[in-house]
Amino acid sequence: MLRYTIRRLVQLVGVVLVLSMLLFAWLRLLPGGPVSALLGERATPESREALTKQLGLDQPIFVQYFKFLGRAATGDFGVSTGVQPGDSALEIFLQRFPATIELSFFAILIAIAVGVPLGYLAAKRRGGWFDNLSVIGSLIGVAVPVFFLAYLLKDVASSALGLPSQGRQDAIDATRVTGFFTLDGLITGEIDATLNALEHLILPAIALATIPFAVIFRITRAAVLDVLDEDFVRTAESKGLTAPVIRRRHVLRNAMLPVVTTIGLQTGALLSGAVLTEKVFSFAGVGQALAIGFERRDYPVLLLLIIMATIVYVVVNLLVDLSYALIDPRIRTR
Repeated sequence: MLRYTIRRLVQLVGVVLVLSMLLFAWLRLLPGGPVSALLGERATPESREALTKQLGLDQPIFVQYFKFLGRAATGDFGVSTGVQPGDSALEIFLQRFPATIELSFFAILIAIAVGVPLGYLAAKRRGGWFDNLSVIGSLIGVAVPVFFLAYLLKDVASSALGLPSQGRQDAIDATRVTGFFTLDGLITGEIDATLNALEHLILPAIALATIPFAVIFRITRAAVLDVLDEDFVRTAESKGLTAPVIRRRHVLRNAMLPVVTTIGLQTGALLSGAVLTEKVFSFAGVGQALAIGFERRDYPVLLLLIIMATIVYVVVNLLVDLSYALIDPRIRTR
């Protein structure tokens, strides 16, 4: 297991290097650039040329890339030219990543809490009205665009339920410790600040959870249906084991491998940045920074955020692979 983990981490380094090269070249080929974003389209040729030299954009692209690697090795990923002008790209990531973690955590929590039990119950009632209704609901969850549902929740549910629809927290005097607003209030004893942050998470978390819920539900249902047809389940029933024991020891445990894989993939995707959801709800996370970065052609921020999103995605999937040994003891012997 240790050798496997080390090998995967070495592969991660290779993935990041290749991705950084491709991203660096691709971002430089995009129309416009940081010069146009900083000076505007009406800037004089002289001012554009001066700023291009100042930013080092007049040098060959491979020279720019190796200089970037040298600076990145010391933690210097450049300075933002659009998202938060003047702030370092690393500082922007560290400020915004806790927000994306909070939003993704509550979204995947909703998806798991609803999707797994619903998938199991639908499989147990295969072909019935509950099964058919659940399948239709999951199809709607996949088919409805996230941005449409986000705007619907923002404009309709927010007014009907009185829930906040913008930002991470109201303008209150709250102490910042970790950057996780829900956790900071618990640490400092400011429970009102935690409750306020939770209220701001409800609508964006529901909007973000719809697709993961639909995917987790369908995979759980299919996995449970496969396990229910296995001989060992019928043997357990014939031995007179109670339904809770069969469900816990035989059905769910054997059906969880594909479900865990799906949960890991969905979690990695959410942590990579919920661009549309954060944009609609003005949620100051990585996804919103990516959207602003593309609009304003902020090369340093875009490069760092996409690379970090890749690292997070690969690491989450590595953790999922390692968790297989806890779920299925047979894997430990391989």
